[in-house]
Formats: sequence, structure tokens, C-alpha cells
Amino acid sequence: MNSKQVMNHAADNIRILAASMVEKAKSGHPGGAMGGADFINVLYSEYLQYDPKNPKWEGRDRFFLDPGHMSPMLYSQLALAGKFTIDELKQLRQWGSPTPGHPEVDVERGIENTSGPLGQGHTFAVGAAIAAKFLAARTGNPTFAKETIYAYISDGGIQEEISQGSGRIAGHLGLDNLIMFYDSNDIQLSTETKDVMTEDTAMKYRAWGWNVLEINGNDCDEIRKALDAAKAETKRPTLIIGKCIMGKGARKDDNSSYERNCKTHGAPLGGDAYKNTMINLGADPENPFVIFDDVKELYAKRAQELETIVAARYEEEKAWAAANPEKAAQLKDWFNGVAPKVDWAGIQQKANDATRNASATVLGALAEQVPNMICSSADLSNSDKTDGFLKKTHAFQSGDFTGAFFQAGVAELTMACCCIGMALHGGVIAACGTFFVFSDYMKPAVRMAALMQLPVKFIWTHDAFRVGEDGPTHEPVEQEAQIRLMEKLKNHHGKNSMLVLRPADAKETTEAWKLAMENIDTPSALILSRQNITDLPEGTKYAEAAKGGYIVTDSEGTPDIIMVASGSEVSTLVAGAELLHKDGIKTRIVSVPSEGLFRSQSKEYQESIIPTGAKVFGLTAGLPVNLEGLVGPNGKVWGLESFGFSAPYKVLDEKLGFTAENVYNQVKAML
Repeated sequence: MNSKQVMNHAADNIRILAASMVEKAKSGHPGGAMGGADFINVLYSEYLQYDPKNPKWEGRDRFFLDPGHMSPMLYSQLALAGKFTIDELKQLRQWGSPTPGHPEVDVERGIENTSGPLGQGHTFAVGAAIAAKFLAARTGNPTFAKETIYAYISDGGIQEEISQGSGRIAGHLGLDNLIMFYDSNDIQLSTETKDVMTEDTAMKYRAWGWNVLEINGNDCDEIRKALDAAKAETKRPTLIIGKCIMGKGARKDDNSSYERNCKTHGAPLGGDAYKNTMINLGADPENPFVIFDDVKELYAKRAQELETIVAARYEEEKAWAAANPEKAAQLKDWFNGVAPKVDWAGIQQKANDATRNASATVLGALAEQVPNMICSSADLSNSDKTDGFLKKTHAFQSGDFTGAFFQAGVAELTMACCCIGMALHGGVIAACGTFFVFSDYMKPAVRMAALMQLPVKFIWTHDAFRVGEDGPTHEPVEQEAQIRLMEKLKNHHGKNSMLVLRPADAKETTEAWKLAMENIDTPSALILSRQNITDLPEGTKYAEAAKGGYIVTDSEGTPDIIMVASGSEVSTLVAGAELLHKDGIKTRIVSVPSEGLFRSQSKEYQESIIPTGAKVFGLTAGLPVNLEGLVGPNGKVWGLESFGFSAPYKVLDEKLGFTAENVYNQVKAML
């Protein structure tokens, strides 16, 4: 055991570096980082098991930071472990720096998750803990059973509503491989916590089935004792509530205490306060960016310990791989993100089916053919038809992760973040389903998945006003426009940040799922119908859906009108075209399941499908903006510009103009 003197000195070293980073940047959050330094130092110097030479080791412990504003604490800690240089710490929040204002996932650097929106980070940890349990059960590789997932949460994260969902799920599933430290310092950005909460947080987590320990969060001995007890727990996740001091060690410009002060939460200490703080913590204010010699020795010793620990773990893994060569090869593909092999041609769809049902057919095949896939639903599996997957497996339960279905309960945001955590853990393909209108609950998670470039599959059914009798609360109108913005937004690798697919019929649904499963670079979304859809005409070249937009039917010679849609509206265009043909009007019908994918094709291809200057008519069950970019200045879009109404969907089609007759009338008015 390391001496308390060295441990306290190392924690002070983290405080000095964190406060100095913020001071130099003239921006940031020093107080929380200074308060949490003791816990993170104990964790990294004595408990966290990882391989410094192989950061992507599948069996490593993982640390998920929830309060991303405490990045100076994490960067400083990782600098002690050799992952960041002093010069890089000095570049906090600067252009091109590896130390941005909030941490961005970089496993090579020891950063397991992008964090910022409070509450999501610790929920990613819940998902990672589920993934570890699943992989242990599915592969038998002993390394996953030895893995511990650590999370760090603040008062803000505890207050965010998502913490209720993740707390409930972790307790219900008995995730004993999850240990979360709650930095309970009673200080927030603008107030003390007593101004906004009176709850008994410990009692709340105990009610959810957690093992709860309450300690002095700035005492290394109490931290060790709590971590030992948490590691010994075999049936429950553990919450360590550490009463920490915000801005521990900070001094004001008059050298009085600056601890427990809201002002240290979100601003540099500044001027003499900073200088006095440095002196109080044992630093040279003129040269604060230093790692103390005894702290260097502490982490050099830990590096040697890790070599021994990791070597033993590798031997276990090697023995397992020798006994299970096929599983070992498979596991390597899983963690390398190799797209799974699926017999797509063998999937037979029912004629004229709802695309949610067609999705269920595909999911049934995936459940049998993709052994590392986990599917989830927010209490809607029999309606969003993720039960196509569930029928071929069974749901996770406490003590039993041999299945592959995650029943999340009514918690769309929590479910999405858990699936993101599974993807962050690696080795798992995660998919989750709910009604499309409830994608509104999931947007913050979808954005984070896109930012982190994680191939989570989002399954959204009941795609339009044809939900009918459920009325406007359940009828998506603006949701498609919102989610398609993610196809227009580029990630930092210059690619569309998301793949969004709204298939036109059952067979195009198979193609959409193929595209989603082969997309290993970004999140994918499938937007699916509740109602049955008439199949596209015989001879439709469904494989062309891979280009995002393609010709379903065409005329001989130049068409008089090009008609564009996605989803169920394509079949309405087909019916309208039959009426137009009787008047001798030549038509081309284009299905565009993904405008983002279509726009990624060559200009020549795009021009061959929708030529510049052509007369184009678009039909969308959402806002007209869904198709305005494709239709162009010479065209017209018939869409929905208001909330929906409660009525049978066929009545709504008539009332709202989504009929063959209205397609005929609208096109005739254009010619």
C-alpha cells in the first residue's frame, strides 16, 4: 500500500495541474476537478486494471466520466499515467489540442467516452457493464467476468432525469461489475445543492437495489476501503457517495479559504487567488506545470504492477483462445468492428406488409446469424416489432445474460445511452427501438452517438400521421426533418454524421437493414411504417437503394414529371402515376430512402436520377422541407405543415391529400 503522504501529494499534483490548465486557458472548471482528485488518484494508482502498452485491450477496466466539465481532472490524471504531456495540458481548450473543453473519446489516450451532457456519461457505463456481462456469458472468455466498469458522477448528473432510468436498470439487472463514485460536494454552478434538492440520494439508490457506501471523498484510506467493498460485491452495483470539497485547497486573493464556493465551479481562480492556491498546494506559481518526483515514482511503480497483472490476464485469455479457436477468431472480428455476414438473400418478406413487420422478419434472421448483437426496446417490443429478435432469444435478467435482448422499460433516452455504452465497450452491435415520435426523447443520445461515430442502430416505427386514432401526440410530423439534419451534419472525419433510412416497402426494408448493418462508421436509423404498404412494382431494382435514391419506374424517353418520395408515399406515387398515364403523361418515380446517402453519390449519378431543371413533385408525410432540397425551384412538395389529427389512417389519407387522386391533381396543375 502506498503511503498516505504520497497519495495526498499525488492528489495535490492533480489539483495543481487542473487549476493551472484552467488558469492558462482563461476558461474552464477548476473546483470540481480539485475536489475529485483524491478518488481518481486512488483509482488509477491502485485499482484500475489496464495495459499501458495496449490501450484497446478488450478485458481492461473502463472509467467513464459523466461530468465532462471536469476534464482538467481527467487530463491531469492521465498525464500522471503517461497519456498526456505537460505541453498538451497547457493547450486546454485550444484549436487542434488533444485536450478539448470536454473529453472526447480516444481509447489510445485512455478516454473511454465523450462527455458533456450531464447524466449520459454514467449511463454509458451502465451499457458497458451490460456488454461485459453479455460477452462473458456468450463467449466464456474469463477476461470479461474480471472486468470492472467505473463511473464518476456529480450532483448535476444525479439530478438529470436520465439518472433515474440508469439507476433503475443497473439495480434491476444486478450489475455487480459496475462501481460508481458520486462526487457529492453540495456545490453547483450557480447555487448550492440545498437550493434545488432535499432528497436522500443514498436511500434512493438503495431502493433501486444498489449497494451504497458513504465516505469522506477526500480521504484515500476511506476511498480504498469503499473500493475494496465494492469489488467484493457479487450481486449489486455499488454507489460510493464521497463527500468531497469543491475547490479543495483553493485560496482567495486575501489567502482565506476559497473552498466550497460556487465561483470555483466554472471559472478560473484568477490573480492572487490562483497564486495563493498554488503556494497552498505546494506548487511554484511561476512554474506550476510539474509532476513531482515522488508522484512519478508512484505511477512508475503502478506501471510495473500493471505489467504483472496484465500478463496473468493475458495467459488466461490465451488458454481460453487455445481451447476455443473459432470463438477467439470471432471475438477479434467483433472488437475490430467487422460487419457481420448475413444471408440477406435468404430473408423472405411477406407481400404488401408494414415495414415494421418486415423489420421484424430481418431482426429474426439477425438474432440467429449475428451472435454479438443486442436488441432493445422501450416497453414496445410487440409494437415496434423488435420482438422479431426477442422471439429468437430471451431478455437479460439479473444473473442471466445468456440472452441478447435488453428490456429497457419506458426510458427512451436511458435505453439509447445504454446502447451507446455497449458500443463504447466494444464487441457488441447494439440496436434499440421505439415509436418515431419518441425519438424526441432520444435526440441528445443520437447526437452523442453521431459525435463519437458509433454504429448504434435506431429502430423507429409508427413513422407518420397514419398512426391514426392515437392522434397528434403520437403522430410524427417534424421528427423526420429533425433526424435528417443529422445526415446533413458532417462528423470530424468529413462523413455524414448519420445514416437515415425510410424504406418504401417490405423488400426495401431488407435492403435498408443491410445498409445499416454494413455501416460500421456512424449511427443508422430505420424509420418504419405501422400500416401495410403496397409493394413497389415488379422489377424494382431494390439493390439500388444502396445509392440512397434510385429509379423505381421510368418512362420511355424524357419523363414529363419526376415524382420523389420515401417510405409509404412511394406506393402512393405509383398509384397516382397510373392515373397520369391514362392522360398520356410520362412519369419517373424515385425512391429516396436516404437523401444523405444519395447526396454522397457522384454528381453524375444524382443528375441521372433527378436532372437539374426537371419538373419534380415530392410527396412526404412530414414537413415539406424533407424533400425541398431534392425537388428544387421548379418543383412542388405536398407535405404536412401542421400537427396530425385523431382518425383512422385511411380517413387521414383522404383528408390530408395523401391519395392517388391528389397526386394526379397536383401534378396536372404543374404541367
